Amino acid sequence: MNDIPILERRRIEAMILKHVLDVITERSGREEAEAVIGETCSRSAIEQGKAMAEGLDHAPTLSDFADILPNWTKEDALQIETLVTEPEQMDFNVTRCRYAEMYKEMGLGDIGHLLSCNRDGDFCVGYNPEIKLDRTQTIMKGASHCDFRYKMK
Repeated sequence: MNDIPILERRRIEAMILKHVLDVITERSGREEAEAVIGETCSRSAIEQGKAMAEGLDHAPTLSDFADILPNWTKEDALQIETLVTEPEQMDFNVTRCRYAEMYKEMGLGDIGHLLSCNRDGDFCVGYNPEIKLDRTQTIMKGASHCDFRYKMK
């Protein structure tokens, strides 16, 4: 599964989660469906963060995070404008997000934040809880860019 670009992995997951969303919506309502999808993706992101951290012989740093960032940008999935890259801080803007484009094409743009965006901070929980993400806007929610601001606590 690690050979599959994350963009493609998210497409496959979304194809299945769309049906899960529909079934839960029919049985328990849209609010519950979105809560379940959100929690599911959160748990998955934390687990993925832990798995990536296990490959290191030290607690992951922002330098380590910068090294794995190409996993998410592979195949031009994200276009990034780097602002700051320092040991205690990494700031960048995403100026194009093919994840958002893909979810909209799949008719899932309204839950794209659950499928991808919310995973970003949750990934840090598993990878290294000392890494904190602050983001005030996303392309997924209609902004011109996503503002990623990572800091070591």
